[in-house]
Amino acid sequence: MTTPAVDIQGVTHRYGTHLALQDVTLQVAPGALYGLLGPNGSGKTTLFRILSTLMPPSEGRAQVFGLDTAQKPDAVRQRIGAVFQDEALDDALTVRENLRFQAALYGLRGTGRRERIDALLQRLDVADRADDAAGDLSGGLRRRVDLARGLLHRPDLLLLDEPTSGLDPAARRTFWTAVQRLREAEGTTLLLATHLMDEADRCDRVGILSDGALVADGAPDTLKDALGDETIWVETDAPARLCNRIEAQFGVSTRVVGSTVQVAPPDPPAFLSSLYEALGDRIRSATVRTPTLEDVFMVHAEVSPEDRRERVLAQTEETEG
Repeated sequence: MTTPAVDIQGVTHRYGTHLALQDVTLQVAPGALYGLLGPNGSGKTTLFRILSTLMPPSEGRAQVFGLDTAQKPDAVRQRIGAVFQDEALDDALTVRENLRFQAALYGLRGTGRRERIDALLQRLDVADRADDAAGDLSGGLRRRVDLARGLLHRPDLLLLDEPTSGLDPAARRTFWTAVQRLREAEGTTLLLATHLMDEADRCDRVGILSDGALVADGAPDTLKDALGDETIWVETDAPARLCNRIEAQFGVSTRVVGSTVQVAPPDPPAFLSSLYEALGDRIRSATVRTPTLEDVFMVHAEVSPEDRRERVLAQTEETEG
């Protein structure tokens, strides 16, 4: 049996009385690209801190290629690299000097160090800027240099924490092209924390964290398929109220997704006109489409306190009526 790249079993973590992670269990296969989605405060950063050996979990176990992050932190650090939201670069040093400094931290010297730096600079298309100060580079180029920094010691697992934050669409595409090229060349396992749906959609598997709990885990297409095939998606000012009205009047399955209502009749295109005739004054817009990963995210993780209050109020009104 192949040892998982990441094996998290029943991990719970507390900051005083605050519960940041709740009994999280997940595995990442070697060579996979696994994405973690979640709103701010969902536990993504805490999980990354545990995996990068910055702190042990309050309960449970986290392993990287069979190595316990709390019991063997030095060995784990040799197997991981990290690219954070803010680049770990010294603006006063050149690109090559930044990489030499990072290589020295891992004991890389001589010909091997020089060849590794040159190879990464070539693969990431920044070789022509090797002697420029890091502070003179654009945001996209800095990200690629920081990616090279995280990969210098050939880590088996690379942690990517919002790695394209602040980049324009063209720079993001270039960054991900470089990541995919390196993944194919070196077989690195990637664990990505992101809030961008297009980045999560490119992952082999996605885990959704909400209030510290893993509420969904699977391939993006599998998670989308679980919401059904082609359905009607209705934008409205009062989704819970509309949801209740549709179910009472038509007897079809509905679901509140953020500020949207998903309606699943047997024949969505034919049902759409009947829906507008009966409840058109409550509908801002309605479309017939297949679910997206953003819909999956909203179902599992994006229920605001306002949404919860509005649903309770709607249910109370229905009961009293």
